Amino acid sequence: MSRELWLMRHGKAERYDGSEDYDRALKKRGKRDAKRMGKWLKGQQFLPDAVISSPAIRAIMTAKIACDALAIDRQKIQVEKRLYGEGLVRVKAVLADCPTTFNRVLLVGHNPELEELLAYLVKPTQLPEVEKLLPTAALAHLALPDDWTHLEKGCGELLSIISPKSCAEASEEPHD
Repeated sequence: MSRELWLMRHGKAERYDGSEDYDRALKKRGKRDAKRMGKWLKGQQFLPDAVISSPAIRAIMTAKIACDALAIDRQKIQVEKRLYGEGLVRVKAVLADCPTTFNRVLLVGHNPELEELLAYLVKPTQLPEVEKLLPTAALAHLALPDDWTHLEKGCGELLSIISPKSCAEASEEPHD
């Protein structure tokens, strides 16, 4: 296994008020957490070959803030409609379409799709027993086989799950 997939759930968003879910923006905490996670990735010397985001406002905002912290040009974010409410099969199709030259991919999206993808790609024994595998702005780091065109159930290895709360960044800002 030599290709890396990083799954990032969007940051904390405005409460759904019955208007268009797609248009919900990040709350102050969501922006802060996205920045925190981007800085954490930079500290890990993570530089993705591709950043692929859902087109929903909260996901795009998360991707942009994380890219700013990583010093990656926002123009390099690829917007992929199959990452918004289209299910596991469509999300896997996004991965299948990634060129083999992309060794490190950061996928920014939503639950339940990201948690379903994570549960599909790794063995159940690798998953922590928690209520939410990916809370808002959390990152899951996976090692996957080279060929993403036919990802089999349990083919990957979960390397880590990092949440803004567990992120070891020295910050003066309290986390709520």
